[in-house]
Amino acid sequence: MILRRLEALPVGRFHYKLLGVTGLGWLFDSMDTGLIAFILPVLAKEWQLAPGQMGLIGSMGLIGMALGAVVSGTLADYWGRKRIFTVTVLLYSVATGLCALAWDYTSLLVFRFLVGFGLGGELPVAVTLVTEYAPAKVRGRFIVLLESFWALGWIAAACIAYLLIPVYGWRFAFAIGALPALYVFLIRLHMPESVRYLLSKGKTEEANRIVSGLEAQMGLSGQSADTEPDTVPEAEPVSVLTLWRKPFLVRTIMLWLVWFGIIFSYYGIFMWLPSLVFKQGFTVVKTFEYVLVMTLAQLPGYFCAAWLVDRMGRKYTLSVFLLCSGIASYFFGHAATAAALMGWGAVMSFFNLGAWGVLYTYTPELYPTSIRALGSGWAAGVGRFGGMAAPVLVGMMLSGGMSIGSVFYMFAFVFIAVSAVVMGLGMESKQQNLESLSQHSRG
Repeated sequence: MILRRLEALPVGRFHYKLLGVTGLGWLFDSMDTGLIAFILPVLAKEWQLAPGQMGLIGSMGLIGMALGAVVSGTLADYWGRKRIFTVTVLLYSVATGLCALAWDYTSLLVFRFLVGFGLGGELPVAVTLVTEYAPAKVRGRFIVLLESFWALGWIAAACIAYLLIPVYGWRFAFAIGALPALYVFLIRLHMPESVRYLLSKGKTEEANRIVSGLEAQMGLSGQSADTEPDTVPEAEPVSVLTLWRKPFLVRTIMLWLVWFGIIFSYYGIFMWLPSLVFKQGFTVVKTFEYVLVMTLAQLPGYFCAAWLVDRMGRKYTLSVFLLCSGIASYFFGHAATAAALMGWGAVMSFFNLGAWGVLYTYTPELYPTSIRALGSGWAAGVGRFGGMAAPVLVGMMLSGGMSIGSVFYMFAFVFIAVSAVVMGLGMESKQQNLESLSQHSRG
């Protein structure tokens, strides 16, 4: 069988190249998200923006991300992972460049929506593609490592903010964010279409050609005659309602709740992080330094999650990391000194981004090939509603005279609640075959 041959391929140059190519897309996405967080305090001062207006800039990108995730996830199950990935990367690159030309508050909101649409569409499609190529024994590690590129993007954004924004201004930072448009050529050269997707569409010859080529690259021979694709039947028409039928009902409820909670907390905290630190009395440049240190803590968080996810499992690793994120966010919001602020911020980054990596591993594993991108896109899209609400809600809380400590009480509660949801409703999926796992009778 073609899928058996695909799973039997040893982890090698192809898998790491695919990880690198999709990871670059992840890095660029993250860099854009980071840039707007660092630009907001500068922009607020230049344009005299109220906290509510600042929150709306962050939320507008999240509205675009929600729609982008849903639309792109749905289209990727019909038109292919590679094609949708390419289009979404191009869209958010061009739109980020347009942000550099924004002439007023309204035009910036429109461009941020377009950026979000492309960014939100790219992420679930990329993770679906890597999930469908990574062998079961290392799939969890690969997806968490893919997610680790997010930290590199934030580090790049912090460096741009620290080195360039004070000298050249915020428009120059957005202009740099347009450079990923050139990356589209790399995608077309080095990223194959998903074999599982091709088989689900009855394109057996193309799928066999890709697998045979990979076998030839790895010095394997004599297997190409085995082309029977009976483990992935041709896809039937599906809709979002499929996600709400057995055997997917409970897992859809679990994923939507967890995605909502983690995105609500992440964007509520990190979109406002430079501004919140600035509110504590630090200068803008000093803010960038502090946030850069806290962002660096994301990398060991990813690597720790990558090590645990194929050993302790998806369910337990995700639940523990979410719980620890809640504890750390509480102490971060109540830090009384600069050292405590930076220390608890680093701990919060460690566990929060590690949890993200596990969630991106977990989500596509719970759906079959015919609805994998659809399920992943809808989970991420629903989650973005949390991201839309959080920046505006934080702005309203601060405008209403509530303390930063009160804001972080809220985030700590949300993290702990979604940790309990994973423990109560989640199923374990480590090192299991995607085809048998997606039809698991529970949930």
